[in-house]
Amino acid sequence: MMLRRLSALFLGCALLLAPVLVLAVDDPSEMLPNPQEEARAEAIGSQLRCLVCQNESIEDSSAGLARDLRRVVREHVAKGESNRQIMDWMVNRYGNFIRLSPPLSIGTLLLWSMPALALLLGLTTAFFAYRRRNAAPAAPPPLTAEEKARLADLTKD
Repeated sequence: MMLRRLSALFLGCALLLAPVLVLAVDDPSEMLPNPQEEARAEAIGSQLRCLVCQNESIEDSSAGLARDLRRVVREHVAKGESNRQIMDWMVNRYGNFIRLSPPLSIGTLLLWSMPALALLLGLTTAFFAYRRRNAAPAAPPPLTAEEKARLADLTKD
């Protein structure tokens, strides 16, 4: 019984620590020799989305494309380009989707506000449909003298 508890505790700790123990760089040869440049490359890579995993940065992903993108980032850092130049190059090549946090624009505002706008439109439609259905029907206008005479003729028999 005690052995089961210890093994369950060990397994739980291992599962919690597994993401921390995973290294972003698959191959140590990917790393830049200069620690400051490597730190810069990791900081830039942590802002870029893995296009395969889509919800991980290229630094956290082990996909082949992420590895290639890490290599490209490190090449640009080694050339001496600024962080902005590297991000601009990536955005020009892959679009704003490559950024894990895209900049605020009309497109992103529209994208994020669409669910609220759809809900508002649905509630407005439901409100007017409910109101129309429960509205009292309008009373018909009173019969004219001609209509009364015709009705009396039709109902004589």
